[in-house]
Amino acid sequence: MDLTYTEEEEDFRARLRTWLGGALHRLPPKPSPDDWPGRRAYDTTWQRMLYDAGYADLHWDASPTQRLIFLEETERAGAPYVGANFVGLLHAGPTIAAEGTGAQRERWLPPILRGDEIWCQGFSEPDAGSDLASLRTRAVRDGDSYIVTGSKIWTSHAEVADWCELLVRTDPTAPRHRGISWLALPMDAPGVTVRPLRTLAGSAEFAEMFLDEVRVPVTHRIGEENDGWRVTMVTLSFERGTAFVGEVVACRRTLGALAASARASGRWDDPVLRRRLGRLHAEFGALWRLIQWNVSESQRTGGVPGTGGSVFKLRYSHARQELYDTAADVLGADSLDLGHEWTLDRLSSLSYTIAAGTSQIQRNIIAERILGLPKPPKGGG
Repeated sequence: MDLTYTEEEEDFRARLRTWLGGALHRLPPKPSPDDWPGRRAYDTTWQRMLYDAGYADLHWDASPTQRLIFLEETERAGAPYVGANFVGLLHAGPTIAAEGTGAQRERWLPPILRGDEIWCQGFSEPDAGSDLASLRTRAVRDGDSYIVTGSKIWTSHAEVADWCELLVRTDPTAPRHRGISWLALPMDAPGVTVRPLRTLAGSAEFAEMFLDEVRVPVTHRIGEENDGWRVTMVTLSFERGTAFVGEVVACRRTLGALAASARASGRWDDPVLRRRLGRLHAEFGALWRLIQWNVSESQRTGGVPGTGGSVFKLRYSHARQELYDTAADVLGADSLDLGHEWTLDRLSSLSYTIAAGTSQIQRNIIAERILGLPKPPKGGG
């Protein structure tokens, strides 16, 4: 794989950089982290600006290098990331593009790209997190609809979402990984109740969701009935393979800011700290190369990231935690200030070895699907 950029790609970078230089000045002030309606409006405004400028579909319909250039340049310019749009743009949208019918793609993809509709993720349940196949939310077929009953937890951005990518059990007699279906749930449907959850950092981007005999049209099912586990693996491959790309660029920027802060505070004379920063610099450089490889592989195999996404997710989760542990060391006593961005990022980093599949799950995937190791015996370690 050629990791260099062509003259045409560098021209794309230059045009994007020029557009960003003018567009960012037109954005309204960033809202408070607790103002979710305001955050939704801010994020969708930015998405509409991208759409009008022809950059909205770069997550899906661009070459691998164009996608990476777009993420590099928007992050370096300090542009907003996907924000409240992330489930639609990085999970549901690519899944519908890969697995949906023509009518489904026409219905849902343009509003996602324009920023007209926000999606949330309804996968995890109180008793089905890492062991997602044990989910219990039921969907019973009733004519042209499913009647859905159950509950979900850690539902990202549910309080401002229009749609939910929802996993349900449509055949309770089938083996655990079968009998599951992937539905597009309208969040304003009768019977849907959302209760926000407050995190350690004081934010409320997650919620509990309760479903009391909610009717969902059969036409909102993505893929065949009872084939939802396979469709879910497509969703999770996007989540683990490409959804964190912009964050790696942000971490590399943070690393540079950490080095500058260490120099300003006199901590740069500490050889142990310099070694940590140097190792993290190499770590995130390697992660960026891994992203390039994964994106190129996904393009070669039809646009769906493969198991290399688990390698990336595993290492990135731990590297992010190491980065913000180092930031706490540089900040010293200021690392206890919840008003400092790095402190909030450190608290957030604790979730990364759990979110989007725990590190234990990623190790199992790598062992079984990449290294070809046997599965552990049932009931054994």
